[in-house]
Amino acid sequence: MKWIRDPALLPIAAKVEAGERLSFEEGLTLFHTPDLNALMRLANLRRVQLHGDKTYFVHSMRLEFTNICYVGCTFCAFAAHKNEERAWDYDEAAVVEHVREKYVPGITELHMSSGHHPNRSWSFYPNMVRQLKANFPDLQVKAFTAAEIEHLSKISKKPTLEVLRELMDAGLSAMPGGGAEIFADRVRLQVAKNKVKADKWLQIHREAHSLGMRTNATMLYGHIETLAERLDHMDRLRTLQDQSLAEFGGGFHAFIPLAFQPMGNTLAQNLGKTDYTTGLDDLRNLAVSRLYLDNFPHIKGYWVMISSELTQVSLDWGVSDVDGTILEEHIAHAAGATSPMELSKARMIRMIQQAGRLPILRDAYYNELESYPAHEEVAAD
Repeated sequence: MKWIRDPALLPIAAKVEAGERLSFEEGLTLFHTPDLNALMRLANLRRVQLHGDKTYFVHSMRLEFTNICYVGCTFCAFAAHKNEERAWDYDEAAVVEHVREKYVPGITELHMSSGHHPNRSWSFYPNMVRQLKANFPDLQVKAFTAAEIEHLSKISKKPTLEVLRELMDAGLSAMPGGGAEIFADRVRLQVAKNKVKADKWLQIHREAHSLGMRTNATMLYGHIETLAERLDHMDRLRTLQDQSLAEFGGGFHAFIPLAFQPMGNTLAQNLGKTDYTTGLDDLRNLAVSRLYLDNFPHIKGYWVMISSELTQVSLDWGVSDVDGTILEEHIAHAAGATSPMELSKARMIRMIQQAGRLPILRDAYYNELESYPAHEEVAAD
């Protein structure tokens, strides 16, 4: 422990080494410590305890089938009204055709999240999943955030549990973690007052877990939230994960912090905010997540929002998953994300190898499909 300069970290380090749970107060200590080197080393220790040098990624594609949305979240630059020139809205056939155009052999996951469409009927959504599975039977469809599930519950007049069950029957494999934003009421009222409430978001994920579906969880940070509100968000997720593991044998796969993008949205305009989150804030947030969320298998570095370069660095800060190849992403880029629209499989492998880690190609269920030791030659892009 000679490398620890902040005495407040000594009892935390002892707990991490022993695999013991940190308290809320200890989580706040991690957020405030000036000893970033020790924070990094502790987060990496926990990561190595769980996964060694393995770093996971998925060969995936992203599809936002509509940007038409009535919710009006202030942080969003993606949503459009149906009469706007920039609006798009794919029907079932167009969704299938779009996937066919972008599909390349080896893709295992289709990730879909979109706007809350005011006019689409309930039947569109399970039918879309069925058409995708009929045309691409090996593709795992990960779709519909908890916010979208609540919307589908309203238009179908069915309980959210029944909505989930029918989507799974249609072929839905997994749920993404979006729509969580920040759970604290103070913040949620200002950034997403018309979106699913925090307790309902948690309930919907619990219901998915009860059906055997594994999900992810996100947190939008870097806007008006406090550090205590970030930790409260993680604490509620940790509590639900405890419950899901005990009752259903599984729950969340990964926690994904999403850095606020400050372009083209009313929240940033009202705040006069044009700066992005700093690299140190991103890394600290990931490290605290890894140490506090002891029951989450993975902390994901989302390269779309923090760049592939910082994601590579984050592999020393507790991150064990770097998302996927994506192929085309619009939500973060609409708000000013400066990352590419996609990363090739070869580039992702090299990015992980160059950080001294072992790339593991996974599917949506985190089944390990292939590993790429550093001595093996990787094909060029």
